[in-house]
Amino acid sequence: MNNICTMNRLWTKNYTIITIGSVVSMLGNSMAGFAMSLFVLDYTQSPLYYAIYMFLYTLPQIAAPVLAGPLMDRFSRRRTIYMLDFASTAIYALLAGLMYFGFFSFWAFASITFIIGTIHSAYTVAFESFYPMLVSEGNYIKAYSVLSTLETLVLVMIPVSTFLYKTVGMVWLMLINSACFCTAAIFETQISDVEGKNGQSGSRYTFGGYMEDMKEGMRYLWTEKGLLYITLYFIFCFMATGASNVITLPYFKAGYADGEYIYMSVWGFMVLGRVLGGMMHYRLHLPEEHKFKIAVFVYVVISALEGTYLYLPLALMRLFCFLQGVLGVTSYNIRISSTQSYVPDDRKGRFNGTFLMLTTVGSLLGQLLAGMLTEIMPMRGVLSLFMGISGASAVIIMGKGRNAVKPIYNKKQ
Repeated sequence: MNNICTMNRLWTKNYTIITIGSVVSMLGNSMAGFAMSLFVLDYTQSPLYYAIYMFLYTLPQIAAPVLAGPLMDRFSRRRTIYMLDFASTAIYALLAGLMYFGFFSFWAFASITFIIGTIHSAYTVAFESFYPMLVSEGNYIKAYSVLSTLETLVLVMIPVSTFLYKTVGMVWLMLINSACFCTAAIFETQISDVEGKNGQSGSRYTFGGYMEDMKEGMRYLWTEKGLLYITLYFIFCFMATGASNVITLPYFKAGYADGEYIYMSVWGFMVLGRVLGGMMHYRLHLPEEHKFKIAVFVYVVISALEGTYLYLPLALMRLFCFLQGVLGVTSYNIRISSTQSYVPDDRKGRFNGTFLMLTTVGSLLGQLLAGMLTEIMPMRGVLSLFMGISGASAVIIMGKGRNAVKPIYNKKQ
């Protein structure tokens, strides 16, 4: 593998463009997304309405990925990516206009959020299916280390988002996000066509063929037992993540003065951990024969850390978040580099769409159940419950499927 890496460089023209474009859009989206969360909490003063907002963002991600997956394997993923970014440009500009002229209500905001969630889920399938095609052979681990590090670095926009939210307001934040998506789309139009027949217009593609492709995607996951076990575990993992998403920020806002700043100071260590972890994976090489064991260990430890950290003093919260960051990027790199190098290019769209749909169902269930349970249980207890389920599922599901998962996780890339 080392010989391959020296022959093929990672930073080709196409890889550089997709990286720059994705970073620009992530910067704006991170800033606007956190501000939108704060806005909903301030406007409604209700964790339940916040959970509804998160639910409506997540809901379209159930159907959209599996519907988009077959199309991504037939049509141009490159064109899909930049067209969806142009669509996001228009939507955030529209949202800014509605806010500026006072045409606003929670349900209008939530409806537009539903549309944004639909676009995001289709974009995710297209991006995750297209990105590995721009990575030169032997560089998967490095490429996903770069991506995970950059995804983490853009979280530095959260404190910027909070400052701008309190000073210039939501209208300007929406306009900035619109400009970021437009810039990203322009960059993405410059990527060379590397898809071959996948980029053809597909004029003979019928509805019957589309339905058959969708069914084939589900059959493929069912016959690939290793991918099936990985997906089953991550359904429970995303369920716990969904619970965390609707609990953590409200918990800090309710429990501390200027809770959003305390939240950022704690989770800033998560960012630091992910950045350092990503840099480590860019330089170091995990031994292939041990990646499955490493992954299962990481899954269990992350669940234990996140299930207990809210009970601790702030200093220990920060330490636990730092460790979660280091381990989280390890989990991400092992899973995505292994599955994307294992799945053939002509099935990536269907697999990624199916995986995203099923894990989104898990996330959605976690959000809804956690939102309801916080009405009758302490928020910390709800988070501990979900993280306990996630840790147990890692031991049970990955343990049962070890013989099928090991060839995927321990595969040389």
